[in-house]
Amino acid sequence: MQSNITHRNRESSQVLSSKKELRVKYHWLKIWGPGLIVMLADTDAGCLITAAQSGTKWGYTMLLPQLLLIPILYMAQEMTVRLGIVTRKGHGELICENFGTGWAWISAGTLAVSAIGALLTEFVGVAGVGELFGMSKWITVPLATLLLVGIAFCGSYRRVEKIGVTIGLAELAFVIAVIMIRPNITQMARGLVTIPWRHSSYIYLLAANVGAVIMPWMIFYQQGAVVDKKLSTTDIPHERRDTLVGTFITQGIMLLFVITFAATVGNKTSVTSLNTVGDLANALAPFIGGTAANLLIGASILGGALVAALVVALAGTWGITEVLNWKHSLNEPLNRTNIGFYAMYTLAHVIGAILVLANFDLVNIAIGVEVMNALLLPIVLGFLLALEAKVLPKKYQMHGIYKWIVTLLCFLVMMFGVYMVGPALGIW
Repeated sequence: MQSNITHRNRESSQVLSSKKELRVKYHWLKIWGPGLIVMLADTDAGCLITAAQSGTKWGYTMLLPQLLLIPILYMAQEMTVRLGIVTRKGHGELICENFGTGWAWISAGTLAVSAIGALLTEFVGVAGVGELFGMSKWITVPLATLLLVGIAFCGSYRRVEKIGVTIGLAELAFVIAVIMIRPNITQMARGLVTIPWRHSSYIYLLAANVGAVIMPWMIFYQQGAVVDKKLSTTDIPHERRDTLVGTFITQGIMLLFVITFAATVGNKTSVTSLNTVGDLANALAPFIGGTAANLLIGASILGGALVAALVVALAGTWGITEVLNWKHSLNEPLNRTNIGFYAMYTLAHVIGAILVLANFDLVNIAIGVEVMNALLLPIVLGFLLALEAKVLPKKYQMHGIYKWIVTLLCFLVMMFGVYMVGPALGIW
């Protein structure tokens, strides 16, 4: 009898031990997410159109810049991981505490304008996808608004994150397009070593790609996300890998668009402008068929636009509510203490939707947003570097050659951001 009890206790202990090992083994699944969702949001409608234009106009010569942006993008976002996890404070909150409310309001105010502008791009993308299948924007834009607002009321950041990542993964549908067109590997290899630096239009489009890949609101989002997810310092290695994988995915999607349009539309002597979702689908239709073009372009743009709208609105809301010192967590249901947070998030989507439905002069708005992002990028990256050096304990700061590489690359991105202001305003 005693032997049977001992045997059962041993079996129970082994089962508990196995469950504990499984929890430890798959603990990373609970940690991963902020890096993936922010990177999927990075390839939004505007970014994908920029990548398509790059491949169309400059062919495979735009491949190398996209590859070089991988370490820059990762390094910038990795800093937000350490800042958020170690301090347990959002980006706007840290700026307010360390540089004063004036700088915090400048940062949060420009972020808000930039976020609204980015939301315009996403809703235009949603409307464009609907039009591919004969649906009016008066149906698709309100539906998208209701969906995005509803997601935030799920009562859990983790749930919002899972929904966002699932939606964003629709962008990977474009892998099928590359398989269908079978790009020439020799031409791709030749394009990798051909950089037309002397062409001002190439440099401008390169700057646009930098601006399209490294977004100011990404800094605010990922730092706020790791705080809301309550990650600890022991989770930093996992979150770094989450960010690294997300970086390769987002740049992989950008590369897919560059390659696809370089191998198809880029080989034509006369190319029509590619400024809308319909333009992209119509340009690819002769090469892969109208139905396939509509489906693949539609899935990619819609996935990117929806996840970007979710992330952009949250980034802007987190940034402003942090400066206002309001409660700003998705982990609490709507109540009197956090009504400002949810109201601001909802209002951002409603304003973006109304502007798109009202047919405002979106061309001029887009130029204004481009200028705003260009001006905001140096400010955000400057604060990011300053905060990393000022608020983090030495144990969690950058050291040695890595620190100098990150600093140099950030300053190069800032210079590209400033450069974009001139062409956007017609100064040079």
